[in-house]
Amino acid sequence: MSAKVLPFYQKKQKHFDLDYRNTQARYAIQEYTAARAAQRSAVRTSSTSASPQFVPHAERFRTSAADEQLQYTVPPFRKRTEGPSEGASRSVRFSSQLAQIEEEIQRARSAAREHLDRVTIQRMVEERAALERHIHEESMIRSPDILVRLRSHTVWERTPVKFFFTVQGYPDPIVKWYKNDVLITAASEPGKYHFTNKYGVHSLEINRCDIHDTATYTAVAVNVHGQAATNAALIVKRYRGEEEPYHSVLLPLRLPALPDIVFTHIDVQFLEKFDVSFGTEGDTLTLSCLLLVTPDLTRLKPQAQWFRDDVLIEESKWAKMSFEEGRATINMPHLNKDDEGLYTLRMVTRGGVNQHSAYVFVRDAAAPVVGAPGAPMDIACYDANRDYVIVTWKPPNTASESPVIGYFVDRCEVGAENWIQCNDAPVKICKYPVTGLHEGHSYVFRVRAVNKSGISKPSRISNQVAALDPADLDRLHTIHLEGGKKLVICEDDLEGEVKVPGSPTNVYASETSKTYVVLSWEPPVPRGREPLMYYIEKSLAGSTGWQRVNPEVAIRSPRYAVFDLAEGKSYSFRVLSVNKYGVSDPSVPTKPVQAAERIGVPSAPGRVLATRNAKTSVVVQWEKPKLGEELLGYYIDSSIVGSNHWEPCNHRPIKYTRFVVHGLTTGEKYLFRVKAVNAVGASENSQESEAIIVQPALTSPSHPYGITLLNCDGHSMTIGWKLPRFTGGSDITGYYIDKRLKDEILWEEVNPKPVTLRVHKVENLKEGSSYEFKICAANIAGLGLPSDPSDFFKCEAWTMAEPGPAYDLTFLEVRNTSLVILWKAPIYTGSSPISGYFVDYQEIDAQEWVTVSQKTTPNRYLKVNGLEEGKTYVFRVRSVNAAGPGRASDVSEPVLVKVRPGTKEISSGVDEEGNIFLAFECKDMTDASSFIWNKSYEEITDTNKYGVETVGPVSKLYFKDPDKNDLGNYSVVVTDTDGISSSYSLEPDELERLMALRHEIRHPTIPLKYELSYEIFEKGQIRFWLQAEKLSPSAEYHFIINDKEVKNSETHKIKCNVPDGIIEMWMDRFTIENEGTYTVQIQDGKAKNQSSLVLIGDAFKAALAEAEFQRREYLRKQGPHFLEYLRWFVTEDCNVMFDCKVANTKKESVFKWLKDDAVVVPEEPPNLQTGVCHLLITEFSKKDQGEYKAKVSDDRGQDVSTLDVSGKVYENIILELSRVSGSSASDLKVHCTPDGIRLQCFLKYFLEDMKVAWYHKESKISSTDRTRIGGTSDQAWMQICGPTDKDKGKYTFEIFDAKQSYKRTIDLSGQAFDEAFAEYQRLKQAAFAEKNRGKVVGGLPDVVTIMEGKTLSLTCTVCGDPAPDVVWFKNDKELELNDHYRVSLEQGKFASLTIIGVCSEDSGRYGINVKNKHGGETVDVTVSVYKHGEELPPAKLPPSHKPAPVDPAPAAPAPAAQPQAQPMKKEPTTRYGRPSRK
Repeated sequence: MSAKVLPFYQKKQKHFDLDYRNTQARYAIQEYTAARAAQRSAVRTSSTSASPQFVPHAERFRTSAADEQLQYTVPPFRKRTEGPSEGASRSVRFSSQLAQIEEEIQRARSAAREHLDRVTIQRMVEERAALERHIHEESMIRSPDILVRLRSHTVWERTPVKFFFTVQGYPDPIVKWYKNDVLITAASEPGKYHFTNKYGVHSLEINRCDIHDTATYTAVAVNVHGQAATNAALIVKRYRGEEEPYHSVLLPLRLPALPDIVFTHIDVQFLEKFDVSFGTEGDTLTLSCLLLVTPDLTRLKPQAQWFRDDVLIEESKWAKMSFEEGRATINMPHLNKDDEGLYTLRMVTRGGVNQHSAYVFVRDAAAPVVGAPGAPMDIACYDANRDYVIVTWKPPNTASESPVIGYFVDRCEVGAENWIQCNDAPVKICKYPVTGLHEGHSYVFRVRAVNKSGISKPSRISNQVAALDPADLDRLHTIHLEGGKKLVICEDDLEGEVKVPGSPTNVYASETSKTYVVLSWEPPVPRGREPLMYYIEKSLAGSTGWQRVNPEVAIRSPRYAVFDLAEGKSYSFRVLSVNKYGVSDPSVPTKPVQAAERIGVPSAPGRVLATRNAKTSVVVQWEKPKLGEELLGYYIDSSIVGSNHWEPCNHRPIKYTRFVVHGLTTGEKYLFRVKAVNAVGASENSQESEAIIVQPALTSPSHPYGITLLNCDGHSMTIGWKLPRFTGGSDITGYYIDKRLKDEILWEEVNPKPVTLRVHKVENLKEGSSYEFKICAANIAGLGLPSDPSDFFKCEAWTMAEPGPAYDLTFLEVRNTSLVILWKAPIYTGSSPISGYFVDYQEIDAQEWVTVSQKTTPNRYLKVNGLEEGKTYVFRVRSVNAAGPGRASDVSEPVLVKVRPGTKEISSGVDEEGNIFLAFECKDMTDASSFIWNKSYEEITDTNKYGVETVGPVSKLYFKDPDKNDLGNYSVVVTDTDGISSSYSLEPDELERLMALRHEIRHPTIPLKYELSYEIFEKGQIRFWLQAEKLSPSAEYHFIINDKEVKNSETHKIKCNVPDGIIEMWMDRFTIENEGTYTVQIQDGKAKNQSSLVLIGDAFKAALAEAEFQRREYLRKQGPHFLEYLRWFVTEDCNVMFDCKVANTKKESVFKWLKDDAVVVPEEPPNLQTGVCHLLITEFSKKDQGEYKAKVSDDRGQDVSTLDVSGKVYENIILELSRVSGSSASDLKVHCTPDGIRLQCFLKYFLEDMKVAWYHKESKISSTDRTRIGGTSDQAWMQICGPTDKDKGKYTFEIFDAKQSYKRTIDLSGQAFDEAFAEYQRLKQAAFAEKNRGKVVGGLPDVVTIMEGKTLSLTCTVCGDPAPDVVWFKNDKELELNDHYRVSLEQGKFASLTIIGVCSEDSGRYGINVKNKHGGETVDVTVSVYKHGEELPPAKLPPSHKPAPVDPAPAAPAPAAQPQAQPMKKEPTTRYGRPSRK
């Protein structure tokens, strides 16, 4: 496992680009180097020193300002001189100069090219650096991170001091310095402050410090991604003579004495503290403390630091901290079990540290599945690399759930929201190597626990971790260029031309478990410049064959987790390096490695000891387990004795062997157990501790208080005091008194031996001297703290006539508006006996005392009423005798008038033995607590009359022989508590109730659930029975009939069901001889009871008749019988259905329907298999009345069911038909006729027997000649004959059933009436015309066949008013009359056409047209002529033989219509079978 500190980019970044090696810049430099080498070879012939030189390969990137200048010079030309051989010398000189010029030009070109290449390279580097910087800025979050923090200093005055700190971040953070939260700059005090920054190391130098420089200095680093701060204190000391100063070279060796420095002490007090807190996962929890800082100086504010289990809590989204206005607060907006622990608030000041601690418990949230475990916690990641990281966590506590069988690890890329499960099968240990990460990406992880019930909720997510190799940072090197620019290169660039990488080294197994082995190695050296990957091979120990572990995907990290290893076998591993040029040789194989857990499951912890701590907490201690490697901690479980249910006490493992368990119930008895956990799993549970009752631990008592002087005779003083408020959990064994004279220092012991009473006489005092006293209380735990010294009491004899003070004021039964005060009588009574007392009270901070009653009370107790809830009062008592009121008692302690939560009152009752008792329960009592019962606030001591029994937190006061003398006020006080008490007034009515209940218990009767009664069964059997509340197996019972006991026999079967308390007697045959009285007598121990049943007269006759009926029914059901008798109902189609159900039939069984003893055959035969038989009657009417029978029979017998459909039954059927029809009735519609206006309503079925009514304007309409009412089978109508304006208005049709009516209305007025009236007039005229027009009444046949030569006469009767005109036609042409065709009209109504001597030409269609002013019609007849000897031709009907109407002439006004007779309704025909109407 790597122990390296995580580099900055794994702490803060999300995604990190891998282009920091600047591969493009490296390739550009290589190209430039090759080109430069070619140029050097071209100019190597010149030996001049002016040509530029490049530094060696390793130094070629280190450039300076001088390298940027052209390194060549132009030499001066020589002066011309004339010589003897001027031409030759000139030629030589010119040639030499030309060569020099050419060489210098060549050098200038070379230098210019080199300069241009350098500028090009630098521009490329700058562009690449800018691109990298842009990528880094976009893909990384590098907020300021302080690596080295400020350190505090203490210096002498007038000496300098320097503060240093180191910060890193991207972009470079800006640093500001503050002195006591006030910004300081170089201009604040010129020459005082000096700031520097070198490579991230910032410093602040303060010259010539003085005492005013004592302060807290803070450095704040800020960039666009965030900020970070660090602070330190500076204390400047001033030389005071006895101290040896720091001898600076700038100061003289001797300094004059300076005044002392006055240091300010800052006192921090906790006014409000946070207590032990409980929360649930997902809740919000806030802890806060209210502080008093003295003095409260802005520049010297204390620093609030929060710790969890002694680890400083950093500000994060899980914890928000603040310190404002004297209140330090930490808010946890979303609790997880990671937040459980001991929280400490430390207030750091110059004078020291004040702190307060309390434990925070975080319970598991409700699991997604019942029985699933809680979530894991403390998720951490380490050993991260390019594609690999190890995730660890702590297991949850499973106190009542089934054990955890494994875990699932999930990952999520930062910025995404989808979680990916890393392992297919649950991993059994709390550690898992996650592979397959993407290099340069950041991830967060979470873990879920699994047991047999299901999967837990996920844990809190881990911190972000980047998938990068931390060794890559060590291979980076920075080259500084001109202008402050930097070039970052990697060691790969300096290794030369390495292509195939070397072999990895130092291969070893860094992690082992049962399921995997984690291999680690070091990259090859040299590794080459190309990206490097690895392959892993494994081999069984002793084998020579190697198998590649990752043949498909090469890995990039020098870490890899190998899974799928055979359990119990050893393997060797080796690693190969790969790049694009090839594969390295294998590394040296590892030693044989076996897949096994490095550590085992711890053994169970040792002996568990539980001790008392407080009212709701217990201290649990245990011994470490014998086998406990790398423990993560311990879990503690608790169980209430007898419940067999275990609850977790802590939800996050603790690492120490002592724990305070909070949140327990006071007074309950608990068991505890402990188990140890490590990464492999949890141990077995330890042995259970001994049972312990949750109570406060035993401590020494608190101090007594209220010391008062009760009497003095000049040589001794009698003093009294009050019981300590808390006895420490045990009885007070005694008191020790000390005295001291006024103006003396030493205290003198009064009693070497403890006194047990709270009143003591101190002897041997000096008269006239003043004394003060203090008192200590002791119990078995030791001696408590002494009380505060009393007031000074002067030792002088009391001689006044008035009484002395009452003392020991005690308050009981404090409620919202009242309390009870008790006191003790004065020791000094004065000149006469005490006659009474006055009680005064005063509201706190008030000026006047209020007396409760103007009359004295003779008792030494008083209930004070009329107090105000929530206010605080003080009290005093004044004793009174014949001389008057005496000294008032000492003022009591303040009493808050408010009922305490959970206050209980005394209850009364009677126990199982019949004893009357008063009971009181107190959950807050200790071992030293006891119940003191009082009557009239005097302790009960009469054991002959009362008894007290206390079991646990409940005490009962028993009345041994209760009577009227026991009436009164009873009270109980629980000692060693905060004044828990109650009272009960036993009134006469309550005592009478309790006495009655006592008598009932002592003289019990057996309670009966049901008295004696009888039941009759199907065979005519009768069962007499009763049921008691409870019976024991030894209960005795007797049945007595007519004063004679009946024993168990064949005729009287008697038995008792003890668990149900049922006693019963069965009689198979109940006859007239069994008339009489039946009694059952029961005795069960002392309890008795009896019950009687009288069966005489009518009661016996009814029972006998029922028995006979049930016997007959039994016999009837032996053959085919009716299970459901004949009944009727109406279907939705308004059909009447009769049905019944038969049972116990067979194939030979016959079923018949009969009406009035006549067989009715339904269309649907009965189905005897199902037993359901139907008879359907459609269009039900009066004719369907009669007696209907259903008969079923076979060889075993027959059964008949009868239904008389008449009278009330018929009426009910009609009402049901009315209901079905009325509920579906249509709206009223208007229909006009020649006689008037008709209103009609369409129904499913209408019958005259239905109860219907018509209304006009709320007035009922009767059927008359003018308003006719009628209907058909599917409609009901009402016709208004000869309507007038009086007939306008609202019309209502109403149909009634048995419970309600159904109404339909229409408004016949306005336009509706006008339209209807117009239609009526039109129809009336049309009817008049139809009645009086010309008509052919009869006489003409449709077809006439005649032989030639015969005479044909066609005669018909015509009518009309006035008499119509008659015209004959042949083939639609008017017939021309001659001797062949003759027509006649006799009496105005008999028309005839005679054809004489018929011939074949006379064949054709003849017609007669009859017409008057109202109209007419044409009737046709076909004449067919055949010759003699021919067959008679078949008769052919014309296409239409109906009379053809003829339009009337303009009609005269028609006379008034005559009333017509009401049409008779056709009686419906009964149909049996399926319905014919829809």
